Amino acid sequence: MKHFTLIYSGIFLLLSTCSTESTNGQSTDKTEVGGPCEGCEAIYEYGDRQLHSVDTFAIYLTSDHKMIVQGTVYQQDGETPAKDIIIYIYHTNQEGLYAGGSKGWGRRHGILRGWIKTDTDGQYTFYTQRPVSYPDTQIPAHIHITVKEPNVNEYYIDAIEFLDDPFVNEAYRLKRKQRGGPGIVQPVLKDDIWIVQRDIILGKNIPGY
Repeated sequence: MKHFTLIYSGIFLLLSTCSTESTNGQSTDKTEVGGPCEGCEAIYEYGDRQLHSVDTFAIYLTSDHKMIVQGTVYQQDGETPAKDIIIYIYHTNQEGLYAGGSKGWGRRHGILRGWIKTDTDGQYTFYTQRPVSYPDTQIPAHIHITVKEPNVNEYYIDAIEFLDDPFVNEAYRLKRKQRGGPGIVQPVLKDDIWIVQRDIILGKNIPGY
């Protein structure tokens, strides 16, 4: 009986530890929020690089479909800028595919992915290219976003989608849950570069937050 108790205690300790650590061992002080999130752990795959508020994808330099994704991250009040928030994005190429990745979640998310950490004003910018829809589907083109803030586990928010996308109609817009604030944005073409603004409100419409 004593042997069984020791085993049970060890299992309990292991489960308790797992519940307070993220996938890369970084501890959190809150219960899991946001619900299931396949691939959200990719937010930790930036390795030992120092994150800044701007990330430039290699494709941006040569693409004919340049896009700048920018925005401000706010605290729950929707007014106070949130600094040191890590944001991970990934999206399809011009064939509608996640291609080119060779390791980690890059094998699923492709090479068009990147990481930033918001500055003191809560601002961030990605220089990338505009994605397109999956082949032979009516799924709107989109940019996936995962967020990591201090003392909260990583969670996904509504992807960036585009008002000028033929698959983004009124019925579709009404179904969006606006996790982290509205994700459907209006692209603006300026000097042959698409510019979109995706502001984020931490915890907004996030289950368990």
